[in-house]
Amino acid sequence: MKKFKLILLSTFVMIALSGCQTIKQKTDAIVEKENIKLSKYIGKSISEVQIDLGKSDESFKNDKGNSVFVYNTKKYGIPCERRFEVDSNSVVVGFVSNGCF
Repeated sequence: MKKFKLILLSTFVMIALSGCQTIKQKTDAIVEKENIKLSKYIGKSISEVQIDLGKSDESFKNDKGNSVFVYNTKKYGIPCERRFEVDSNSVVVGFVSNGCF
């Protein structure tokens, strides 16, 4: 009886762990796809971002003196924030994406 419980518990743990791995792989793939999509703007003018994404929801200067343009959206009720850092020549030098898929 103890062996049966041990086998049953082991099987349950293995199934649970494999399910977590599948979710992690899917999440990693979504993040990679988002990064590829946004990295095309690196080295481009902020006007190209604005053509594709529209007017930003917010903009401000960061500690380095660069402008940061913030785009907020929601998908399935989950907030998505994309930030683009732009240098003094209006060229995108970086981005951050949170909650986007």
